[in-house]
Amino acid sequence: MTISRRDLLRSGLVLGGAASLGAADLLTSVSTAATRTLAAPKPTTLAVTLRRGAPGRGGYRPVVHRGGEPHVVRTDLGVPAQARRAGRRRALLAFAHLTDVHVIDVQSPMRVEWLDRFDDQDQEGDPTTGIVASAYRPQELLSAQVAEVMVRAVNDVGVGPVTGAPLEFALQTGDNSDNAQLNEIRWNIDIMDGRRVRPDSGDLSRFEGVGDDNALYYDTHYWHPEGTPPGKNRDQPRRIYGFPKVPGLLAASRREFDACGLRIPWYTAFGNHDTLVQGNFPDTLPLSEVAEGGLKLITPPPGVSQADLISALRGDYQGFLLSLSATPYVRPVTADPDRRILSRGEVVEEHFQTVGDPVGHGFTTLNRTNGTAYYTFDRGMVRFIVLDSVNPNGESNGSLDQAQFKWLEDELEAATDRVVVIASHHTIDTMNNPFVGTGGDPEPRVLGGEIKELLLDHPQVVAWVNGHTHRNQIWPRRRENGPGGFWEINTASHVDWPQQSRMIEVVDNRDGSLSIFATMLDHNGPAAYGGRLNTPAALASLARELAVNDWQQRGAGLLGKANARNVELLVGAPSVVTG
Repeated sequence: MTISRRDLLRSGLVLGGAASLGAADLLTSVSTAATRTLAAPKPTTLAVTLRRGAPGRGGYRPVVHRGGEPHVVRTDLGVPAQARRAGRRRALLAFAHLTDVHVIDVQSPMRVEWLDRFDDQDQEGDPTTGIVASAYRPQELLSAQVAEVMVRAVNDVGVGPVTGAPLEFALQTGDNSDNAQLNEIRWNIDIMDGRRVRPDSGDLSRFEGVGDDNALYYDTHYWHPEGTPPGKNRDQPRRIYGFPKVPGLLAASRREFDACGLRIPWYTAFGNHDTLVQGNFPDTLPLSEVAEGGLKLITPPPGVSQADLISALRGDYQGFLLSLSATPYVRPVTADPDRRILSRGEVVEEHFQTVGDPVGHGFTTLNRTNGTAYYTFDRGMVRFIVLDSVNPNGESNGSLDQAQFKWLEDELEAATDRVVVIASHHTIDTMNNPFVGTGGDPEPRVLGGEIKELLLDHPQVVAWVNGHTHRNQIWPRRRENGPGGFWEINTASHVDWPQQSRMIEVVDNRDGSLSIFATMLDHNGPAAYGGRLNTPAALASLARELAVNDWQQRGAGLLGKANARNVELLVGAPSVVTG
């Protein structure tokens, strides 16, 4: 189990693309890309990017505008980028990829912020997933507003920036909630649907979490935006890392807002945080009772180790809280039945309680009947195969059960007349969880390497989109015995810097190749929130500023390399395209 901490436009295109395109192709590509991008009402990262500004006190940085980034052409699969393809190409599909939204109930007693201090340094190689990685972030109280403003950005752009083709749908690839709680699942669905959302729980008249100014339970490890209670020391984020004081933020973060809702259909996939407690633990009645109950651990008692606390989580956590209920380490909070932990089947069912399109958001009647969460859907000649990569036996990384793997084999055999895109929460490399629980499915789990080999045997597979790592990454998955294969496209999260999603366009170059254009999209909160707390956009802007200054993420590199952000990925065209 991972328990360590984290785990302008035209000129930009000319400068960045000249090395990889022929002269004639370059001129055509620049002209086409510029025209298509300007057709979008709002700029994308092709025109302007957001980056870390100069550090101030404690290393605290603003978010600033920088120049746009052109598409980097990648031919790692051995498929050449032919000259003049831009003049021949036709769009097959454009869609938005959103992942790791992590809409978080920060006041929940089932949050484990207290684990954060056990790895309180930002160190090279720290993983970004696991128990401690998701324990506490200063920006997480604004996760609902970030989700809302990302939806607005998708709506505002509306088209693929290269082809101008309308975005046909949005695809969430898991960890849409943080703790598999009913209220978090509902907030995500209602934000995507466009309903009224109140990201609050427990006592709706006050904030009851680790960041308030309650002197009795004040802990300097957490950021307290309202300031320091009399007689207490300043918190570490303000004293060491230069975090600001933001009076009124706790009330503003809990304020109701009317979500705008996606103007396009949306589909979803399961992530470990959507069905496992804190993304690691199978749902049990005692843990759900803790989530709904009235005791929240704030500070680890002296002499209690990280191992002791994780053991308590796996065992009698409720009894552990009760044993500390008369101490300043555990605070009473208002119980809330809407915090109950949902099973996989219950999460699927919630997606049928929707005003958005399609009803179920990909989940099917068969999923409701047999308790599964994998399915397919078609858009034109493209078939999406959406996997449930969560290991229900626990731990943050994933794998497939044998029945789902057989289903995947059958679906691939039946899809020879389609271009196929795979979608899941986990990456190939993080599908390495072989754990088989007692009393459950006794069959061995299927890991990422075996799944990759299956996909490489099917030339109609051109891409696999996923999340989980919170980092922008792209891998060529090439056949060993010759050119060809598929691209694995891994997108950053909404909750950690850089808080981005992607627009993905599948394009037929009419020369035996496809181009998959992937373009990063920032949410449309302004670069600087300007001291305002009165709109979701302003709050999302502050959340991004806090995320870039998260003291445990400052060197994490989650933005990814340039060749994993705005890219053109060349892949062989399946026979259904060339025939």
